[in-house]
Amino acid sequence: MTTLRNQMMLDLALAGYAETTQGAYLNSIRDHERFHGRSAAELGRDEARKWVEHLRQLEPELSPQRLRQHFAALRFLYAKTLGRPEVTSFLSWPRDGRKLPVVLSEEQVRRLLAAFTTPRIRVFFTTVYAAGLRMGEACRLETGDIDASRGVIHVRNGKGGKERLVMLSPQLLAILREYWKHERPCAPWLFAGRSGNHLSPEVARIAFRQAAMAVNLGKRVTPHALRHSFATHLLEQGTDLRVIQSLLGHDSIRSTTHYARVSTSMLAGVESPLERLRKTG
Repeated sequence: MTTLRNQMMLDLALAGYAETTQGAYLNSIRDHERFHGRSAAELGRDEARKWVEHLRQLEPELSPQRLRQHFAALRFLYAKTLGRPEVTSFLSWPRDGRKLPVVLSEEQVRRLLAAFTTPRIRVFFTTVYAAGLRMGEACRLETGDIDASRGVIHVRNGKGGKERLVMLSPQLLAILREYWKHERPCAPWLFAGRSGNHLSPEVARIAFRQAAMAVNLGKRVTPHALRHSFATHLLEQGTDLRVIQSLLGHDSIRSTTHYARVSTSMLAGVESPLERLRKTG
């Protein structure tokens, strides 16, 4: 007999959710059930409201992003898996002011990449930065996704199950060829774990945290900072926003214009109105 957890897992996979998102949703529903001491299938609107009230009491320790993830898990369970969308129809998504993304300078990126002691992990995060990948996308890259003749990488496991092509620079290609010569990862993965599956995101996160601590960047950074840095550095080089949008796989240009807010070279190149007053005074 299929359990509720297994059924939800199948539904999430069918909907194209990433493995990390599936795990987060399932953990959220597990917490919901533990809070009430019963299976979610036996719970209704009143219990869902109590769970939501409990989560809101955890703010600010619980970020708006994590809160939205809890709500999304609850809505998916009742709307998709249990077919009772009315249970969560009262939910409204919490909003937060968009924070500026953490961006590293080119020198900081060089120092960070040099701090990885394991060649496989260093090449992995070099690829994340060089192609602007999400970490989950890089973990699931296959050797066949590297198209040297066209100079592109085929990302098949993008957010929402979408595919896209990203740049494969000559320097990254040379690094990957040298890596392949020495590592020979288990097929079909470009970055394989010890079990023979693809590299675990958690293993990569731990390695990143250790490298970031070793170089003391003076700010709290996550692996996603390399993707932010990729986009911002391209913008500072004069790359068109529409091109960056395509490389990042953003549905809306609004997500991409966020990087214009952190481009120091663009800000430094803008003349203050005060300068015009001085010239005409």
